[in-house]
Amino acid sequence: MEAWIFFKKTIRMVFVGTKVYYLWCAFLLAIIGIAISFYMKQLDAGLIITNMKDQVSWGLYLGNFTYLVGVAAAAVLLVIPAYIYHFDPIKEIVVLGELLAASAIIMALMFVLADLGRPDRFWHIVPFIGILAFPDSLLAWDVIVLNGYLVLNTIVPIYILVKTYFGKEPVRKYVIPLVLLSIPWAVGIHTVTAFLYNGLAARPFWNASILAPRFLASAFCSGPAMALIIFQILRKTAGLKIKNEALFKVAELMAYAMFVNLFLLGAELFKEYYSGTIHLAPMQYLFQGLHGHDSLVPWIRSAMVMNITAFLIFLIPATRTNLLTLNIGSLLIIVGVWIEKGLGLIVPGFIPDPLGEIYEYLPNVNEIAISLGIWAFGLFIFTLFMRIAIPIQRGDFSHSKYAREAGRTQYERSNQ
Repeated sequence: MEAWIFFKKTIRMVFVGTKVYYLWCAFLLAIIGIAISFYMKQLDAGLIITNMKDQVSWGLYLGNFTYLVGVAAAAVLLVIPAYIYHFDPIKEIVVLGELLAASAIIMALMFVLADLGRPDRFWHIVPFIGILAFPDSLLAWDVIVLNGYLVLNTIVPIYILVKTYFGKEPVRKYVIPLVLLSIPWAVGIHTVTAFLYNGLAARPFWNASILAPRFLASAFCSGPAMALIIFQILRKTAGLKIKNEALFKVAELMAYAMFVNLFLLGAELFKEYYSGTIHLAPMQYLFQGLHGHDSLVPWIRSAMVMNITAFLIFLIPATRTNLLTLNIGSLLIIVGVWIEKGLGLIVPGFIPDPLGEIYEYLPNVNEIAISLGIWAFGLFIFTLFMRIAIPIQRGDFSHSKYAREAGRTQYERSNQ
């Protein structure tokens, strides 16, 4: 009975809010609506209406997919200090980080769906209905690890929030094994994603043994950077108590990850340019242009400047512990890594094609609109998560208050 009351109250809560809450949700829903109209066109005509061709068959959708898997994997950067080293300031925000990871995985799966020219054939990989082809297919591995990680990052925070609502401590024997399992699982989701590219031996740009470590290092930069910005927005707008100490500790961990990411990129650049084999062509196309084709050069050079600048900001304690420079560095990382792991990773892998031709891909309006719609959907899901999680964490929405005030919690009254 109490569980049913809790469920009804949470459902009601997402429909009640301030004017800013309604405007924010309306804004996101408008973008989602526009994206659906573009997706219907793609559904009717197929991927022919995108700028992807036979020469470059993966584009903006899979670029975003790769980036968001990294954002989701970065939750481990909050889980380890909170649950392994018992760093209390981070323990207070780790639930929000896990819900951010769940939202990122939902978006990543939606980008895969958007990249399917015939989504009606998706059921072919559904176990018992179709054939998952596990363990032979890397795609099957990706389906399992992504969905498993989504379940882990949904069950754990929901369980903790429900326990908090009822004023009880989460049972450690249930939580800790799942949390410990989520750590290697987070590494697994991005490793398997890297192997999807790495396993294509005929694509030398991706066929490098350090690709998976590079994926993980960049993930531990971009995901926490996004979390730092979101946590500060929640602290200002929702009155959530988040200590600067927690933000600065995350920033310190990010500095190590950024160094590793830049080091591995440098190692890759040295190997390609020093050996100077035919495998250098994709790298040349990306960083300096190839046979007059250089549309990605300004993008990747801008990304390098952003990543190096952000690394210096996070390396120096004075700028790392200043909220203004911390936020500038976080924004630079978010954009810089998005370019590096988006089009900067996907497109050069196809260039030049097996005939030696170069097709310069850039996403068209259709792809950009659908991508923005998926990002808006992810933010909408995360907003609903926060609508329930924050009042519980603040103590405004709890079983004791609900019982004492006969169903009228302090939280609801504040929104009337």
